[in-house]
Amino acid sequence: MFVTRHVLFALVIGGLAGIAFILFLIEFDHFTSSEEFCTTCHSMELVAEPYRKSAHYMPASGVRASCGDCHVSEGVLAATWDHFIGGKDLFNQIFGPDYDDPVINALHLPDAAFAARRWFKERASATCKRCHVKAAIYGVRPATLQIHQEEAKGKSCIECHYNLVHRPVPDERTFKRDKWHRMIEQEYGLEPGRADVLFAK
Repeated sequence: MFVTRHVLFALVIGGLAGIAFILFLIEFDHFTSSEEFCTTCHSMELVAEPYRKSAHYMPASGVRASCGDCHVSEGVLAATWDHFIGGKDLFNQIFGPDYDDPVINALHLPDAAFAARRWFKERASATCKRCHVKAAIYGVRPATLQIHQEEAKGKSCIECHYNLVHRPVPDERTFKRDKWHRMIEQEYGLEPGRADVLFAK
């Protein structure tokens, strides 16, 4: 088959453009997965406060897990897709409730926590496994290895391990909205029933 100079030129330019695009996606995903980027919104800064006191931020090993390490899939295409889907959070930030308000943020936190837990479970906690190898988890308690080898067999990390990084939220199966609202009212000194009104806005 005869390849003309123009076809060859187009193939070279197309190839270089493709490489440049992939490099752009890698850098884009790297930047938008960072704590610096994620906390540009005040609402995410509120979420990050407990994270900075957690073992994932200040581990004994010195290996710090950033936002993207936990919440963005591995691989440039999967990571780009996660960022695209995550655009709905930006939309909600702009057009939804005032998540920058600590009270509003706290009232809506359970829904965000449940969505994140479902995301982890659907992916078999793949991002957890970037750092944690189940077979190598000995822990400090004598039965830890046995638990991970036997009782946790076939389970996703998130089924047992949550509330490790962000503000604790009960399991979705036992969560009571009314109880959560009363707790937020007490925490922020709101009058009874005010949380229900704010949450409904």
